[in-house]
Amino acid sequence: MGSEETGTGWGAYATDGLLPPGQRLARGWPVSHYGPVPRFRPGRWDLKVFGSTRTGDDHTWSLDAFTALPTVEVVADLHCATGTTSTGHEWFGVAATTLLELAPPSPQVTHVMAWAEYGYSANLRLSDFASAHTLLATHHNGESLTAEHGFPLRLVVPHLYGYKGPKWLRGIEYMTADRRGFWEERGYHNIGEAWRGRRHSYQEEDGDGPPR
Repeated sequence: MGSEETGTGWGAYATDGLLPPGQRLARGWPVSHYGPVPRFRPGRWDLKVFGSTRTGDDHTWSLDAFTALPTVEVVADLHCATGTTSTGHEWFGVAATTLLELAPPSPQVTHVMAWAEYGYSANLRLSDFASAHTLLATHHNGESLTAEHGFPLRLVVPHLYGYKGPKWLRGIEYMTADRRGFWEERGYHNIGEAWRGRRHSYQEEDGDGPPR
């Protein structure tokens, strides 16, 4: 997986056989996404951090520059809001906290929007993005991600449902106010906490998100 030094002290984020409410164990690793699998064009690919950055400038990495950043491994389950959980994934990539250090947000930032190919988006609270187990994954179980599972880059936020971790990630936007992403505009919960079973927007409480 390259010569990058792997971070230590992260611990595992697997659930040892326990499943969130309403979930059932999946066989293997199901493929689930909206729309077609995008074609990877290495000469055009980059990852951009933009919006309300501390300096006001955008930050951009080519794929080679991004994969040269310090890396970590996180073991975590993946929970789909449709009701399946696949367990024991070994994720490898760049910690979200590393990105926040390299491209710091302004003090007013409360949320981020993760942008993927074809304009797909998912909003997260800054605290969820800054979790010690959130990472931008390039590898899974020791191998590069496949195209169907998000190659070259996907966001992994283990404590939230999978729709909060877009495949084919292309950008992180810092926001000073929340706004809904793709599935959040279509009836999914604005926060998406898997261990609280918060799948749908009708489960939202005051303060959970902006009006739909």
